[in-house]
Amino acid sequence: MPTPSPAAPPAARRARVAVSTVFFVNAVLYANLVPRLPEIKDRLGLSNAELGTAIAAMPLGALAAGLLAPALIQRLGSAKVASFGLVLLAATVACLPLAPAWVALAGLMLVAGALDSVIDVAQNAHGFRVQRAYGRSIVNAFHGLWSVGAVVGGLLGTAAAGLGVPLPVHLAVTGGVFAVVAVATYRFMLPGPEDAERTAPVEPAPRAGAPRRRPSGRALLPLAVLGGLAACGAFVEDAGSSWGALFLRGEVGTDAATAGLAFVALSVAMTVGRLTGDRAVDRFGRRRVALVGGAGIAAGMGLALAVPAVATTLIGFAAAGLGVATLVPAVMHAADELPGLPHGVGLTVVSWLLRVGFLVSPTVVGLVADATSLRVGLLGVVLAGLTVLALGRFLVDAPGGDHDAQPAPEPPPTTAGPATAPF
Repeated sequence: MPTPSPAAPPAARRARVAVSTVFFVNAVLYANLVPRLPEIKDRLGLSNAELGTAIAAMPLGALAAGLLAPALIQRLGSAKVASFGLVLLAATVACLPLAPAWVALAGLMLVAGALDSVIDVAQNAHGFRVQRAYGRSIVNAFHGLWSVGAVVGGLLGTAAAGLGVPLPVHLAVTGGVFAVVAVATYRFMLPGPEDAERTAPVEPAPRAGAPRRRPSGRALLPLAVLGGLAACGAFVEDAGSSWGALFLRGEVGTDAATAGLAFVALSVAMTVGRLTGDRAVDRFGRRRVALVGGAGIAAGMGLALAVPAVATTLIGFAAAGLGVATLVPAVMHAADELPGLPHGVGLTVVSWLLRVGFLVSPTVVGLVADATSLRVGLLGVVLAGLTVLALGRFLVDAPGGDHDAQPAPEPPPTTAGPATAPF
């Protein structure tokens, strides 16, 4: 049994609430828009293909800007990038109903995707700072609150549409409220440099004008493995959102109402797994939890595909959601701790590859499904689970488990936000 970790200092507890809020707000902002996308489509007179292409600009913007996150974090600090980045994201989303044509809509979606990718890296980077200060795993709960925020945002958008609130008013009010919340979180973030809570010695930052150090060759292979694990996580998560309903309707023969339950089963199981996963990671370690999760993904989806019925499909998608719940946070944590890389680079690369996985996954499954059947296409999810089972052993736990790290000492009280460069 692990030795109980000492209580985290008050500054770390305040920062945990602040980072939790950032994850929640990040999910709410776009999910709040999703139920009202048909109104934007109707107002601009777009076809389904035109709307889909405009929405696809988001992952394109994310891939284009995601690799810029380390430079912004090193210059401004993860707290400032996350908190004030959310303000810019709220403003961008609020402008979407004002787009006069498809080009402007796609451009705003591109900007929203770019901002979201940078915020994603920054909020995770600061979350790992708080986790190091706690001396135990807490990052899965952050991702669980992101899932909760997505649900809350969807409900807000649905309620606003049902009440007939004009879309520009709806997004302006919610964007303004959540922007204020995001700014308020900055005051409670951890101060100091990004490596302040690390217990291992860190390499000094390069002097101005000095040549940039190339990443160590020893770090590239582990980074590639972690990127593969992240892509597997994207493949599993996308299976529920893109193909769950189609599988139930086309392969099982359910009605439209029942078809949506596959996505619900995966999402609920993944949210529960993230909200409870920190205890499992503390007790058994990232590696063992990932291996069990990979086995659960492969077995659950294998059952759903081998015995296509409503009950087995829901069990299979729920098992996949539970199995993948802690995988992406574990991979991000491992990448953030890789030696031989400048701070933030490992986390950024893995986050970028995760988004590549989300972009490629539906195309791959769709091509295979068109050539054969959706049951064969979704065998890719079983393969993703087996890949996690094979590569998960490369996830390295701290000696004695993730719980061994000691909380960082509480910094002296401050009256302002983190000591980083001016915004």
